[in-house]
Amino acid sequence: MKKLLLFFFLACVFSASAQSDFYKTDKIQDIQLTFEEDNWAYLLDSLRTNGNGFLLGNVAINGTEYNNVGVRYRGSKSFRPGGKRNALYIKLNYINKKQNIDGHSSIKLSNSMRDPSLVREVLSYEIARDYMPAPQANYASVGINKANYGVFVNVQAVDKAFLTQYFGDSEGAFFKVNNDADIDEPEGCKQNIFGSLEADKGVKCYLNNFEMLSENGWDDLINLSRTLAEKPSDISKILNVDNTLWMLAFNNILVNLDSYSGKNSVNFYLYQDKNGLFSPIVWDMNLSFGSLKNIGGGSDLTLKELQKLDPLLHANNELKPLVSQLLKNDMYKKIYLGHLHTIMQDWLKTEKYSTRAVEMRRLIQVPLSNDQNKQYTFSEFQNAMKATTGKRSRIPGINELMSARYSFLKKHKSLAVLPAAISEVKVLGREQFKKGNVDVFRVNAQVDKYPKRVWVYYRHSEKQPFMSAQMYDDGKHSDGKAGDGVFGTEIKPKNMESKLQYYIQAENASIMSFSPNNYMFKQHEASLDMLNK
Repeated sequence: MKKLLLFFFLACVFSASAQSDFYKTDKIQDIQLTFEEDNWAYLLDSLRTNGNGFLLGNVAINGTEYNNVGVRYRGSKSFRPGGKRNALYIKLNYINKKQNIDGHSSIKLSNSMRDPSLVREVLSYEIARDYMPAPQANYASVGINKANYGVFVNVQAVDKAFLTQYFGDSEGAFFKVNNDADIDEPEGCKQNIFGSLEADKGVKCYLNNFEMLSENGWDDLINLSRTLAEKPSDISKILNVDNTLWMLAFNNILVNLDSYSGKNSVNFYLYQDKNGLFSPIVWDMNLSFGSLKNIGGGSDLTLKELQKLDPLLHANNELKPLVSQLLKNDMYKKIYLGHLHTIMQDWLKTEKYSTRAVEMRRLIQVPLSNDQNKQYTFSEFQNAMKATTGKRSRIPGINELMSARYSFLKKHKSLAVLPAAISEVKVLGREQFKKGNVDVFRVNAQVDKYPKRVWVYYRHSEKQPFMSAQMYDDGKHSDGKAGDGVFGTEIKPKNMESKLQYYIQAENASIMSFSPNNYMFKQHEASLDMLNK
């Protein structure tokens, strides 16, 4: 088990760089496009209908000019010929290859289709970034040829800059699920599987379901799907399992069904890092919080069914191997349930999702009231948190959905057992009256609520993978008295290292817990210098 866990956690923690000013959520970005052509809308329509060509123009972003940029409409299902609110893609380096803003060479503006609250994307990405690699997002007021085009969501592109930010490199195999995989597959290939990662016959069967964004990688992607199908016990050698479990938990809690967890397994990227592990990266959040309602194999779910969506959805669905194969593993299932519990505690129990939504909506309500191209009325925007909008699409109010969802989840039998409570995490310093300096890290933590096993994951620098050591409550591992609920272990540096980054994992009968909760991005720290003061 220890060996399995070590493989599992080798690359589970990402180091995210500081947030770009261009994506901070406390300010509306100002984006003003200028085209020489007065019939720019017709030209953009034609370019989008006939391919993905760009219209040359200029853009001013918060007053700074960027010349000779490429512009086209983006989106597949959201694009409407002649529409007054089509989403935009701005390629800053269309002519000048070095032109960028805060390192980003492209700008993606979402029209928030089927989101009367105008908060689903920005809020969903903010929640996701607490637990896994995910784009930044905020709002932008957009104008074209000095006319108001509207309030849009400004979403960070998943590009080389993004990959370097989270993974430290951008040269690995890189794929995006093809959301438009609606043509007939080649003979002998499975039909309509999108990004489910079901194993199929050769690269020809994958070409319609994935778009390769790197120079190579088909063999690695095929190996991933075949390992899931044929030897799931080895999956931690090619998949960042922890990151995947976070994505699945996130999709489930937020009823984000325009994703791997819905009818069509879509809207995520796959990137293979320098350790050879694929990580999924969430994308396209405008239909989260129940705006899309189909899980496959039937009609759309009702509001009550969305509120009571099974936290173990697809656990026995062989057509969703990322869920069914991972959750067959008892350890992975406990970690997944622990992630569900963490998101519930962080965002639902505290109603932080609602508080943040109010703050975001307050920021945009004035420019939105003046937006002549908005998809929904201002009255619908005002009511979109608490009530269902529309007679046909029936888009749930976010509070209406999530308040009842939390009440359901906290009583669900899979989440009824509370995770082990980890507290008083520390590294012991020099004992009083004892001579000599401390040269060993003596880690201990109070762990309550019937833990079965406790581990510490540690490294001495950010360049190292995490190693693991089991912690004990036997009175023999710097843990105080046997049976007192304090677990401990000693970590002896092998090469004179003086610093330690670490987090604690505790397992009980049915669920896993961690300290800190956001161990992916921030760990506990200690140094011998501080311990010897």
